[in-house]
Amino acid sequence: MTTTEPTSATETSRPGALLTVTDLCAGYGAARVLDRVSFSMGVEAVCVIGRNGMGKTTLCAALTGMLRPTSGQIVLDGRHLERSQPERIARHGMAYVPQGRRLFPSLTVDEHLAMLAKGTRGKRWTPDAVYELFPRLAQRRRNGGAELSGGEQQMLAVGRALLLNGKLVVMDEPSEGLAPTIVDALIDATHRLVDEGVAVLVVEQNLRAATEIAERQLVMVSGRFELETTAAELRASPELQRRYLGVDA
Repeated sequence: MTTTEPTSATETSRPGALLTVTDLCAGYGAARVLDRVSFSMGVEAVCVIGRNGMGKTTLCAALTGMLRPTSGQIVLDGRHLERSQPERIARHGMAYVPQGRRLFPSLTVDEHLAMLAKGTRGKRWTPDAVYELFPRLAQRRRNGGAELSGGEQQMLAVGRALLLNGKLVVMDEPSEGLAPTIVDALIDATHRLVDEGVAVLVVEQNLRAATEIAERQLVMVSGRFELETTAAELRASPELQRRYLGVDA
């Protein structure tokens, strides 16, 4: 089995890279959580894996503008975004599916999608396209956010992000607490997005979800990427699973 350690994104930036992150540092107050994180990706699915408390959600927050980095660079499609507000980052093409979904309990599925539907006419992702991707949402379109199951809420959170018609979708723990059949639907959705030219960066702890979403796996330990490996290598190695995910094979 072979594994490779990622080097600086400035050294490993792939031809045609969509997102390049270089020496990214971020934290809360005096506590540094991200420690010189570097990677790049094109139009592909990439998973960031690791145990709890390693900085994965902080990475999502820093990429999407929810947390201002203390240093480093975030370049999406040629534009620096490390000092940008979340709304500007979203306008430039980075959509976010946060952990916990963050839906409005009293708004229906239709109303959630309608908030972002303006300007989607003629674009790939419209409310109708979201309903095609997730038929269960179409059946529940008049139900409020609080009336949806966990899986339906996650579908709605993904659908809401797609209406931005962005270049990159960042998902934080999308499979958390979901039944296997719903996880399968989310995995299929990520594959379809990549096939249609949308990059997907997923933070995951679920071994099956992570390895079925993406072949490329970035392992985060104590705020930095310690290892880059593949889904095939991760599935085949109980040692890697125990060390980086706490999975008892």
